[in-house]
Amino acid sequence: MEFKKLKKKDYIKASLRAYLMQNGFNYSNYQGTGYANQLRPALKKIYADDKDGYKEAMISNLDFYNTNPQLVPFVSSVQLVMEENKVDKDQIRDMKMALMGPLAGIGDSISQFLLAPLLSTIFASMAADGTTIAPVLFFITINAILLALKLSMGLAGYKTGMSVVGEFSDKMKKITTSASIVGVAVISALVTQFVKIYIPISYVKKIGEETQNVSIQSMIDGIAPKLLPVLWTALVYYLVKKKKWTTYKVIILTVLIAIIASAIGIISPIAPVVE
Repeated sequence: MEFKKLKKKDYIKASLRAYLMQNGFNYSNYQGTGYANQLRPALKKIYADDKDGYKEAMISNLDFYNTNPQLVPFVSSVQLVMEENKVDKDQIRDMKMALMGPLAGIGDSISQFLLAPLLSTIFASMAADGTTIAPVLFFITINAILLALKLSMGLAGYKTGMSVVGEFSDKMKKITTSASIVGVAVISALVTQFVKIYIPISYVKKIGEETQNVSIQSMIDGIAPKLLPVLWTALVYYLVKKKKWTTYKVIILTVLIAIIASAIGIISPIAPVVE
């Protein structure tokens, strides 16, 4: 493999800097600040002769980002290859966002629901049998595995990035577009599951000699299920993307509308029950 400005050690360094990513966590761009810091030395090297390019690259990586810290070196390595080969910024961003969700799910499953319970069970049993050094062995083992995972993902990301840029540069836009479609599909599924907005208002409808309570929410669901969560998500997207609102402003607006609308009985986080 032929390296340009960046050497193999630069990719390894960027992978190891993933340990610092959570240090910059905040509710405005989540891991965005930490991710930009992870790439900073490598980007500085790539744009050594272009201060404006370096500044633009750093600012572009301050966008919202949130994925698993163990697998994020895969994303950072692919991005560094793309940056070094002058790939369009929008395509780089599409790649980042498309990989964010899937890697978060896979990485969390490996680190939190596989390694942690498995190793805890093994070394807890050793401790119960009188092995006093078991907690130390647990700490060393899980961190050694996670370190190996970070480094292997970083090098895998480099190989993938070189393959994509070198062999399929003319198809990059199609690849990133396809990946972004997958990401949008995942986000859409999450919206329908976790955004809870209902209208608890109903009215009495007389049918012959009988009366029936008709829920406004059931009428909306009959037209388009989960319409209100989708509309609210679309509004949030518009405010963030078009109006450049920060996450803090969106959260404050959401809380205020939720409190006021719930207090006067217009919306509810709980589905209304129709008798």
